Amino acid sequence: MNLSGLLQDTPDVRTAMIKLNQPDSAPRLNPDQLPNLAKHLGHFFGSQGMTGYIVGGAVRDALLGRLSKDLDVAIEGNVETFFVAHKLSTEIGGRAVPIIKNHQATRLMLTAENSLLNVDISNAANGIHTDLSKRDFTIDAMAIDLNSIMTEPWATLIDPFGGAADISSGIIKATAPEVFEEDPARLLRAPRLAAQLGFRIDNQTAKTIREQAHLVQSVSAEQIRDELLKTLREPNAAQSIRLLDRLGLLTNIFPELEKARNITQPKEHYWKVLDHSIETVDKIELLTQRRIDASNVVNVTPWSAETSSHFANEAGDGHTRLTLLKLIGLLHDIGKPNTKTVEASGKMRFLGHHTLGAEMTEKILDRLRLNRKSIEIAVKVVEHHLRPSQMSHGSNLPSPKAVYRYCRDLGDAALDTLYLNLSDYLAARGPGLNQADWQAHCNKIGHVLASRNDQKKELSEPKLISGAGIMNSFSLEPGPQIGHLIELVREAQASGEVSTTDEAFELVRAILNSGDACA
Repeated sequence: MNLSGLLQDTPDVRTAMIKLNQPDSAPRLNPDQLPNLAKHLGHFFGSQGMTGYIVGGAVRDALLGRLSKDLDVAIEGNVETFFVAHKLSTEIGGRAVPIIKNHQATRLMLTAENSLLNVDISNAANGIHTDLSKRDFTIDAMAIDLNSIMTEPWATLIDPFGGAADISSGIIKATAPEVFEEDPARLLRAPRLAAQLGFRIDNQTAKTIREQAHLVQSVSAEQIRDELLKTLREPNAAQSIRLLDRLGLLTNIFPELEKARNITQPKEHYWKVLDHSIETVDKIELLTQRRIDASNVVNVTPWSAETSSHFANEAGDGHTRLTLLKLIGLLHDIGKPNTKTVEASGKMRFLGHHTLGAEMTEKILDRLRLNRKSIEIAVKVVEHHLRPSQMSHGSNLPSPKAVYRYCRDLGDAALDTLYLNLSDYLAARGPGLNQADWQAHCNKIGHVLASRNDQKKELSEPKLISGAGIMNSFSLEPGPQIGHLIELVREAQASGEVSTTDEAFELVRAILNSGDACA
């Protein structure tokens, strides 16, 4: 069967909601609001004499007018789901994969137009209402009768907890107080859904989460990582972090941040350390998403198509460099509480907080089971987040050598570090930002970016000199000294001091004569 068209866009939510809450009938849903695959499923289950329902997120998405790439199907009765999925695959294609032991649930994996569509088939052995009563939030505790898709113009919506009304009101509400005790990962799913959908959490549900926030410590590191990164990838991530904090979840995930809550900073900083860290996340979004701002902060910030592409690239765990940078922004000053000193004059210092912060960040992200590449990027960015500001003094622009060494040391994390530095600068000044100073700082970062691009072009040319050439010309033995000399030539080439092979050999000769050739 041709699967193209199974992943279709859906009409406006008002089309779907038009038959809801009608006094003369059960709530109903426009079948066109569902992916085309739903009709194929309805036909299949009807032909097999089975009663099946679309449940969970696909129903919620249909009511919101959103495209759903995953369908959860519950079959009434005690059936062998693998057998059902396998038989379905013979009609519409795909591959059946058990996801719960004893074939209690099976995933049918389909590929349509280069997109993956999963159909998870499970048992509703004790009936659909019992199945829905075990779900976490009202907006996900709804079902659509597949048979009604085939036999009626409007699909029957089963909604025992008022999920449709909560969607209309934009509310995340638990189906029962005990849902978080049954599965503490739901503590994180509530704020993640709020971020994803732009909803608010019901007051009683929020109260229950605060009371049970400590249970998140029993959730697996992988689940915490996934829910946290999904939350951070959404817009307004700083707002979501503040929600996590109000719910008591943030410092149960990151106990190290509790120390930062009340740590005051020098007068140059508007916020205490924890608030500053959250504000930094907001400024990362402001700059990288090019949000419109009344103070003209964004327009003077360097930006390019290359930069935009960089932050859209995947860093690992299925998430982008931008999502990772938001997490780094939250953690970048994690070392400050343990490095704060106050001199007799009253001057505050946080000497070495970037080094300690890098060590702490590595331990935290390793604890959350982030992939090694993401951890290495984060450690570099935290360790060097002050460096862009320190590459030159006053109004002077960084030298070509300073830019070269920065890019050499930071490698793949150079761009991320520049934008964390910009965001850190904005968050530190807060409402007291001086526009002229900000312009000067942006000029410095823009100069680094431009010089970096020029140097990349220069160094993409063939090497001016080789290790063999150095050894033959100067009668040197192989060893670290040769690599050090080549690096000095590359640095000089990047900074424009040498541009020909003869000049490169003269530089090596001068270095050897000066005695500075040791690695």
